[in-house]
This record gives sequence, structure tokens and C-alpha cells, in this order.
Amino acid sequence: MRKSLFLYLFILAVLMNIFTYMYYSKKDNFEETHFAQTNAKLKDSLASITTKYDDANYFSLENNQNAQNYFDQGDGKKFIPYEKLIPYVKEKLMDLNDNPKGNPYTGQDQIGAQKFIINKVKVLNHRWIIADYSDGEYWGEVLLKYFVNDDETITFEIIQSLLYQK
Repeated sequence: MRKSLFLYLFILAVLMNIFTYMYYSKKDNFEETHFAQTNAKLKDSLASITTKYDDANYFSLENNQNAQNYFDQGDGKKFIPYEKLIPYVKEKLMDLNDNPKGNPYTGQDQIGAQKFIINKVKVLNHRWIIADYSDGEYWGEVLLKYFVNDDETITFEIIQSLLYQK
């Protein structure tokens, strides 16, 4: 009886070891394949997002060498480097939001109690800006022309303004 018990325990221990060995060996292979598949999906997602980002920034001063060259002077010095120009132009346009009647470059007169202010600005190239504006109730977009004067001041001109329906 005692020999049978030890035999059964030995067989049970061998089976447990076999199942444990198979489980861990298959688990490693499964994790490696799963990691490889996940890694491939992430690379594809990253490539897709990078492509979409590049497409979205196609019209921007940062990616337009011809527009950047516009600010080059003949002696090789830049009038204002575009890395400093973009925040400077945005700041000057946003500073006009402090006007009591709203930002004059939204192209809209005050409709209700709230004034129209510019929320977001994108510098498209060396001449154009697109901006989003609202008064909290109505929303619109405006296309602006901007000029950098010799004294490094910025002047704006409205090309077209669009107010969306409520």
C-alpha cells in the first residue's frame, strides 16, 4: 500500500512538473508574439499619427521654407527669426482681446452682452493668419493678413470673416 502511494505521488509530481514546464514555455512564446504584434500596431499608429500631423502642418510657417526666406535680408541676417515671430504675432493679436468692444480683427460687431475675442491663432505663412473667435454663444473664423513693419510692429488686415449659425 505504501509503495502504491509513493508511486501515485511520484506520477502526480512528474505530471505537475510536465504541465508546469509546458505552461511556462508556452507562456513565454505567447508573450513574445503578443509583444511583437502590439509593437507592430504601435509603430503603425505612430506612423499614421505622424503623417496626419505633417498633413495638418503643411500650411504653417514652421514648414514653409519659402515663407521663412521672406524674412531673410540680403546680408544673410534675418529680420525676425520665424521661431520668435510666430509667438510675437500671436501675442500681438491676442493682446487686442482686451479692447472693451472685443477684438477688432474678428470682423464682427458685438451682438449680445459678450464681446468677440480670438481664441486660437495659426500663422499659415509670411502673410496670412487663420484665427478662431467667439463670444461664448457664437463662433467664427477669420482670415487675416499681417505685415511686419520696419520698426518690428505688426499690423493686421481682415481678408474674410465667417460667423457660424447658432
